[in-house]
Amino acid sequence: MAAPGRDPFHAGSADEADEAVRGTCEDASVCKRFAVSVGYWKDPYIQYFVRQAKERKAPEINRGYYARVHGISHLLKAFLKKTECNCQVINLGAGMDTMFWRLKDENLLPRKYFEVDFPTIVTRKIYNIKSKPPLSKPIMESHSGESLLIDAHTLDSCRYSIIGADLRSSSELEEKLKKFNMDTQLPTLLITECVLVYMTPQQSASLLKWAASTFQTAMFINYEQVNMADRFGQIMIENLQRRQCNLAGVEVCWSLESQKERLLLNGWEAANAIDMMKVYSSLPQADVKRIEGLEFLDEKELLEQLMQHYCISWATKDSSNLGLETITF
Repeated sequence: MAAPGRDPFHAGSADEADEAVRGTCEDASVCKRFAVSVGYWKDPYIQYFVRQAKERKAPEINRGYYARVHGISHLLKAFLKKTECNCQVINLGAGMDTMFWRLKDENLLPRKYFEVDFPTIVTRKIYNIKSKPPLSKPIMESHSGESLLIDAHTLDSCRYSIIGADLRSSSELEEKLKKFNMDTQLPTLLITECVLVYMTPQQSASLLKWAASTFQTAMFINYEQVNMADRFGQIMIENLQRRQCNLAGVEVCWSLESQKERLLLNGWEAANAIDMMKVYSSLPQADVKRIEGLEFLDEKELLEQLMQHYCISWATKDSSNLGLETITF
């Protein structure tokens, strides 16, 4: 994930802030693994990246992750369909995400799938891939041509690349992506999940501008907090601050309108934003009914409050006239 801005006079505190953000990667992965173990969705790969949770996660947390995973997947697959997989995907702040393997299983791999994260997270992910054949074998199967590059900090095959970089530096990011054959002419989908909120508004604006100016045909999907100015939002902020997690970009998370506005102000042609309650209501209802039968949910109001404080926003630039602006829920 990306992280808060650096203060050269307080380098130690900036490093601590980065460390706290890196910790959110572990939290999200553990929550996803728990939800998978209960049966919310299938992911045979998450077990190779993260330990099983020591304690049960609350049903509203599991349903929240279900909506997040399915919401992102819905937009991603719509993009793959519009481009007929003749595209590239760049997951910024990917953590232990398993989307590459799941897309391969569904025969939906884009031309190339890139992941970028803090170098320490990348090192851990690559170590897991190297030491676990169920992860390494699919990469080898999708690879052709010259030898695959894999060292402690980088993995590069012809269809999948993992790169350690700081998302606060667009020039470093572009240089590393181009080194591993990012093609600016290809339709490109960029994904951030709980990443931009840890950057200052100026840093996230710079990243969004870079993406909008680098690719002619592109889509950006962002999942993060929203409606953070109310009491529930303030409690969320305080809880994260207690863990040294500073939401440096929270002012952009005041409303769905501010989320959309940021995208439009930074070079994107069309933008949408909806809260996770609406996403949850728009998912295939037969499956929603199935997962609602997995666990008893006592606190329906708490689930609604949680879901109303997270959103998915997305934006498009469509010089190839692929109809990207029609992608929705």
